[in-house]
Amino acid sequence: MAKKFEELWLKMPPESRARSEAMAEKLRAEMPLHGLRQARGLSQEALAKRLNVRQPSIAKLEQRTDMYISTLRDHIRALGGELEVIARFPEGEVKITNFAQIEDPIREEAQDD
Repeated sequence: MAKKFEELWLKMPPESRARSEAMAEKLRAEMPLHGLRQARGLSQEALAKRLNVRQPSIAKLEQRTDMYISTLRDHIRALGGELEVIARFPEGEVKITNFAQIEDPIREEAQDD
């Protein structure tokens, strides 16, 4: 007979629970785009509608290892977040701000009309 996870969890030594919680937190803090979309409760189709693209475009984007920062920023915004680019050095971190200021030229031209 299968046991409930909570029962097994409570039987674990405190050190094991702490390691397990730390690993779970790390996994939540680092995930691929498709995992982030799923964690936000969105299907590819729903995200595609928010971005005014077709669902296959979302599937393709989620598999990419290289993309424009503006594309990633739009994707993250459609998920309800904001993208920050941070450079990490031994001395500390620096937030790169000029990417947040880049606007889509097509959108700017449409607003000028």
